[in-house]
Amino acid sequence: MSGRRLYYVVGASGVGKDSLIRYARDALGEAHAVVFAHRYITRAPGAGSENHVELTRPEFALRKRHGLFAMAWQSHGYHYGIGVEIDRWLSTDLAVVVNGSRSYIPAARRRYPEMKIVWVSAKPHVLAARLAHRGRESSGEITERLKRNDRLGVEPPPGALHISNEGTIEAAGAQLVELLCSS
Repeated sequence: MSGRRLYYVVGASGVGKDSLIRYARDALGEAHAVVFAHRYITRAPGAGSENHVELTRPEFALRKRHGLFAMAWQSHGYHYGIGVEIDRWLSTDLAVVVNGSRSYIPAARRRYPEMKIVWVSAKPHVLAARLAHRGRESSGEITERLKRNDRLGVEPPPGALHISNEGTIEAAGAQLVELLCSS
């Protein structure tokens, strides 16, 4: 695929992907050829900090059947999709930032072999505190998310760009902005 690069941002639940992406979006504004894909999710907008498009399960299934997703996966009982509009954006020389899933990396790489993985990490105790603070999950669900993190691995794959998000959002956000501006 011609055009700019796809940045596939991944990390454990609670690592701060949404906050980092929001920071980069605000910092970059119109000055750079970077766009941020929204996700289509079968979760109500008020259920998290991410600005996403809520779809019912039947709406999601319909869009998937008609090939309207460039990427689609399931996680934590929800369906997630990235619209095919990103292909057009990439073809027009824009860099595209996607909030992805670590378990979907192999499928994403097959479709976008030149994508750059941005692996965001934080220590387990930081993740647990953030998950508890956001108040979306029960203590049992938090435990399951932390177990999933262990299963998926805490080390970035070879070639991934790594951001440790254990300090301020400004410090980690500046790293993401630098990565996006260096493409």
